[in-house]
Amino acid sequence: MPGSTAHSDGAGAFVPIQTRSERPHSFDPADFPTPTGREVNWRYTPVARIAPLFQNVAGEHGVIQVDVQAPEGVEQLRLAKGEAPRGEIFRPEDLPSAIAWSQEAQAPLVRIPADVELDEPVFVNLVGTGGLAHAHVVVEAGANSHATVVFRHTGTAHHAQNIEILVRDGAKLTVISLQEWADDAIHLSAHQARVEKDAYLRHIVVSFGGAVVRVNPSIELAGTGSAAELFGLSYSDAGQHLESQVYLHHKGEHTKGDVLYKGALQGSGARSVWIGDVLIGPDAVGTDSYEANRNLVLTDGARADSVPNLEIETGDIQGAGHASATGRFDDEQLFYLQARGISEDEARRLVVIGFLSEIVQKIGVPALEQELAAAIERELAEGAAA
Repeated sequence: MPGSTAHSDGAGAFVPIQTRSERPHSFDPADFPTPTGREVNWRYTPVARIAPLFQNVAGEHGVIQVDVQAPEGVEQLRLAKGEAPRGEIFRPEDLPSAIAWSQEAQAPLVRIPADVELDEPVFVNLVGTGGLAHAHVVVEAGANSHATVVFRHTGTAHHAQNIEILVRDGAKLTVISLQEWADDAIHLSAHQARVEKDAYLRHIVVSFGGAVVRVNPSIELAGTGSAAELFGLSYSDAGQHLESQVYLHHKGEHTKGDVLYKGALQGSGARSVWIGDVLIGPDAVGTDSYEANRNLVLTDGARADSVPNLEIETGDIQGAGHASATGRFDDEQLFYLQARGISEDEARRLVVIGFLSEIVQKIGVPALEQELAAAIERELAEGAAA
């Protein structure tokens, strides 16, 4: 398989691939075995629940209704396989993303031309109507452009999706992916991005809806002076599985990365998974990188898995670190609020809102920030009523 590496201990014993940088990749679904849940990249995922997305069969036409609202100047094209810039950075590293690549004959391209600064976001609204669907989408920010692109997922579907992101020299791009699916939706999405010289990417994943949602961003800081901020927010209810496997690869010199994901969980069987991998390559001198994950467990029966990993292949860096914490309410915070006449229920509500609002405030689109704040309030109300 392209990109694969054999390992042995000298006696012929097979050692499974552990690090993100070693994972194989291929455009051919036949090169990937069907996941069993024992593989390192599937061991936290409920593979039985997402089995339909392991079948290399054509999805149904019209399952996902797409409405693109774009300001003037944004280019929208279709790219066949082999037609640039499709495939410039994206390399499928698991079976569903390889299937999505192969099943998407004409990939939509959203391009912000060079030197264009958009005053309003590009909204890509995707509404599932039930059934199986595949997609490969390319977002390209031309040199020195400034833009925000929002993907909003609603309705229901079994959806395997790839999003390929190219941030050219000096560009500043924000990509926001909102998962507001119905309770029975299954969504597996692989985001892969390259950030070029002096360019900046802000990547935000917000997951509230869906039965199983797994959004995996992989960002390569390729150009000198490139930077990325990766933020995530999830709120998992009873029986819901929300997952992100984040990969930040510092490849160029003097690159900077910041990763912060936060999650709240409530209800029996509520589950969240965050895996954060950072690789500082041998040529990435002057790197400054940090990743963190914070989870707030609100009720019994909920579970959060958090796995930060850091690989450093050069000693010439400014700094690198990672952190992870999962816990319940801070008793001191609750005591402080209750000592000032605030009821226990209201104190708990304020703590949760304060915990999650840090990510909401990173959105940068006031209308969306208000929507997400209201969504958090609804989640809290439903949890209290359960």
